Amino acid sequence: MSSAPTTPPSVDKVDGFSRKSVRKARQKRSQSSSQFRSQGKPIELTPLPLLKDVPSSEQPELFLKKLQQCCVIFDFMDTLSDLKMKEYKRSTLNELVDYITISRGCLTEQTYPEVVRMVSCNIFRTLPPSDSNEFDPEEDEPTLEASWPHLQLVYEFFIRFLESQEFQPSIAKKYIDQKFVLQLLELFDSEDPRERDYLKTVLHRIYGKFLGLRAFIRKQINNIFLRFVYETEHFNGVAELLEILGSIINGFALPLKAEHKQFLVKVLIPLHTVRSLSLFHAQLAYCIVQFLEKDPSLTEPVIRGLMKFWPKTCSQKEVNELLLILEIQIYEFLLIFYSFDSKVAERALYYWNNEYIMSLIEENSNVILPIMFSSLYRISKEHWNPAIVALVYNVLKAFMEMNSTMFDELTATYKSDRQR
Repeated sequence: MSSAPTTPPSVDKVDGFSRKSVRKARQKRSQSSSQFRSQGKPIELTPLPLLKDVPSSEQPELFLKKLQQCCVIFDFMDTLSDLKMKEYKRSTLNELVDYITISRGCLTEQTYPEVVRMVSCNIFRTLPPSDSNEFDPEEDEPTLEASWPHLQLVYEFFIRFLESQEFQPSIAKKYIDQKFVLQLLELFDSEDPRERDYLKTVLHRIYGKFLGLRAFIRKQINNIFLRFVYETEHFNGVAELLEILGSIINGFALPLKAEHKQFLVKVLIPLHTVRSLSLFHAQLAYCIVQFLEKDPSLTEPVIRGLMKFWPKTCSQKEVNELLLILEIQIYEFLLIFYSFDSKVAERALYYWNNEYIMSLIEENSNVILPIMFSSLYRISKEHWNPAIVALVYNVLKAFMEMNSTMFDELTATYKSDRQR
């Protein structure tokens, strides 16, 4: 039996879309798999010749046969079973990866259903339960997929298939449909970070290739996040889905559709309330900044939302996120505090205890003072809440120290306007 080279193709061969979690993965972890057979009968696959060893006219048929052979699933939890056939399938998958990458004319209309069938047989499965009901992603080691020697190559092959210059979405859409996408999204709950990294690339490619699936993909990600926030608070692939969304948001056309704005306010902002925020905060903050760069007028509802959830999840990460938003959207920052209601205003006024925000205000005092002065001065004289009055006095004092000349001019103008 001939075999292809035994070294799996390098992960770096596949176009980036960031494989950081693969590189960071530590080695010694527990393994689990839902891919197992109840029967103990050994599997026998009939060895086929290598694609490169047959005439080009015979390669399409042989390619289909090899795809069909790779639909056979092995039990990797039994480390001693079917060793020879496991290696044969691994070598065949390696060969298929190289073939679809190098060959021209290999993607005929007949290959599309067989490719999708082979991929579906291997990756779509019931995910194994966590070893512990109290699994903590920040502290505990994840359970790795035991069938990864085959699964990785299936993902590699599928990515090369989607990225092929010969790939035709008009044919593939018959097989890569909404049902396929739903099953793919379910796999993002895999505990194995290596698999989630591949899934991230696969879903991103599908989103780019299939225009008719884009709205459906966004809607299903929306549903996953809502269940995560309001029901389960458990889903392993939130960071990866947010990373995909960051790229999607960057491509939104202007003006932003109402559904996109609603997604920001109703889904992304509430994600700040979950206990596991630290696991995906960087990706979440990136998505929100992408929205604000598209439409700066969204700065106020974003900050309102973040401050609304602070009593539950206030953390240094969220403070840093707000600082990032304020640094990027300086003009909107000038208008934020002007319209806040009393409860939000009280929290907003605490920003004057932050040195960084004070430096932003001081640098732009010529613009900020005229905008805010009349509201602050009126509140200091008329507001019923003594806590807010005290905080406003501190703000006015800070303004006076920043620019006493302008402060005096604004005070005189305000008084004369009131008298008039």
